Amino acid sequence: MSTYPPTQPPSNRTEDGRDTRSGYQRKPQILSRTRVAQSRLFQIESLDLRFSNGEERQFERLTGADRGAVMMVAMPDPDHVLLIREYAAGFEDYVLTLPKGLVDPGEDIITAANRELMEECGVGAHRIEPLVELSLAPNYMRHRMQVLLATDLYPKRLPGDEPEPLIVETHAIEDLPALLLREDFHEARAIAALYIARDRLREEKRDSATDLL
Repeated sequence: MSTYPPTQPPSNRTEDGRDTRSGYQRKPQILSRTRVAQSRLFQIESLDLRFSNGEERQFERLTGADRGAVMMVAMPDPDHVLLIREYAAGFEDYVLTLPKGLVDPGEDIITAANRELMEECGVGAHRIEPLVELSLAPNYMRHRMQVLLATDLYPKRLPGDEPEPLIVETHAIEDLPALLLREDFHEARAIAALYIARDRLREEKRDSATDLL
């Protein structure tokens, strides 16, 4: 199993928060932070900020456990990807998306990705490679999702915490334009992950073809 760590971009900030790249402003100063509301899963926090030009604003953001999360592009063969159908409470409907989940305490992202695949899709992967890190609504939350490419799959089922069995579907990764026309396929992170994985696979095929010349 591959255990490549995700690539981290070099920091361009000084200790006081200034960005050393041309044209970038100093980060705003946090004057105060207040917990507005708390639920079982989420916390709403209010931030009083002073920007570098002296303007002051109040922002609200959604915070959580910051455990990290993974989303998997799992491919049973070089041309197809596994998608799951699950209930999305935000839309009060079932959606088609990629398997994903939180990183448990003590896990790295590779272990978490393989466990989630076994729980949600009934497969494990001999090879798992980090692809990209994505965020969602960064103005309101700092949640980040690690996207991983999983190949060389094998049957393996682990019990999960889903309230009902998930339906697993197999789709051709080159059929992304058709998927986008569906009303049940609209999660931005899943769409971005599939396009990134598709382009990576296309590039690898081109490189392999070049090597054979």
